[in-house]
Amino acid sequence: MVKTNTAGDFFEITPKIRELTQLSVQHDALDPSLYMKYDVKRGLRDINGEGVLCGLTDISEVRAKKIVNDKKVPIPGELYYRGISINDLTRGFLTENRFGFEETAYLLLFGELPSAGQLEEFRGLLNKYRTLPTNFVRDIIMKAPSCDMMNTLARSVLTLYAYDERANDTSVENTLRQCIEMIALFPQLAVYGYQAYAHNADSSQPFFIHTPRDNLSTAENILYMLRIDNKYSELEARILDLALVLHAEHGGGNNSTFTTHVVASSGTDSYSVIAAALSSLKGPKHGGANIKVVQMFSDMMEKVHDWNDEEEVGCYLRKLLHGEAFDHKGLIYGMGHAVYSISDPRALIFQKFVEKLSEEKGRQKEYDLYAMVAQLAPKIIGQERKTYKGVSANIDFYSGFVYYMLGLPIELFTPVFAMARIAGWSAHLLEERINGGKIIRPAYKSVAQHRPYVPFSQRQ
Repeated sequence: MVKTNTAGDFFEITPKIRELTQLSVQHDALDPSLYMKYDVKRGLRDINGEGVLCGLTDISEVRAKKIVNDKKVPIPGELYYRGISINDLTRGFLTENRFGFEETAYLLLFGELPSAGQLEEFRGLLNKYRTLPTNFVRDIIMKAPSCDMMNTLARSVLTLYAYDERANDTSVENTLRQCIEMIALFPQLAVYGYQAYAHNADSSQPFFIHTPRDNLSTAENILYMLRIDNKYSELEARILDLALVLHAEHGGGNNSTFTTHVVASSGTDSYSVIAAALSSLKGPKHGGANIKVVQMFSDMMEKVHDWNDEEEVGCYLRKLLHGEAFDHKGLIYGMGHAVYSISDPRALIFQKFVEKLSEEKGRQKEYDLYAMVAQLAPKIIGQERKTYKGVSANIDFYSGFVYYMLGLPIELFTPVFAMARIAGWSAHLLEERINGGKIIRPAYKSVAQHRPYVPFSQRQ
């Protein structure tokens, strides 16, 4: 007879697990002063918080400082995709009233902006690959639906391996084919996964599957598949497209992109690489930040009686910093960035469209509160923090509010980030395939004291 566990027994934290946890903590907790003693760059950052140089890339660049009289001086943030300013890139397709994500993905993958013919051909490839394997939705997505769509995405990506006859072929041409397939399929995998979860959690919710349409952009297809009536406004599609472009890539140093390089350097298959990147992005310190912003504002709007009162709003922000409000972590979410200090160029581009969408949705009062916090928070952080490098609203500050206004369920906030960043990950995966050769193997210094082996019979 096969022994089985009930769910409660299987997932329970037992007294024995608690005891073993203490043992683990006792032996694994390191003295923080050792990092200074041995000059170890904790988190691959130096004492000033700047990333340790450990690779080269020509895919994108993030700038936040310049050299003046041999000193690094903060400047308004700059972001470049393949050497092209994100400001120029977005201005180009916005002024010509075009959707930009597909040509941005082309630029990241191939290094050049596409001609009209090249873009049409690339869109044709995306349309070709927007077809899931037979019974994939039934056998994979609808079975054991997860409440976390990032886990659903990672599981689906790993399962695609089983359907790919050339899954282990790590040649550049096969990697490119796999990447284009994943760029095309991510919206379906996430949206269908959410619909399966929502129906499983509440059977009164209809379960529906809308097949993407060839004549729609990626942003349009996301809204088309997600909404039961398939309807969306022009502004909704344009601002979601802009969000995808702004999230598509952000230098080689962010956690999930670095993960892409590390895992790819081992020579493993593309699906495993992207699943690892997804696992990184899922973390609340990386891709989940915009969810925290929305939750923080929800609490703020409940606790602050007059949203137009700068003094009352400022008081709430001080409580956040002192760990007296919201999640008591001492953070104002959406403020500050690991690299940018004066400004996040993505947030500046996004902000104008956020205001337009708030007008269309009748949520101007909420936007005004966001705008007030964006002005007040940097000043208050500067007053309350002893060490202060300068902060500003980042892209996450606005993106969560946009997704909320678009009616996206909060479970899809981070997956939308993934739908965009798969373009950047793919470019870096290809870059590693082309320029790699050595497995990435960082050094860790052991601080354990050597001790003798104790025979089994003598252990207490």
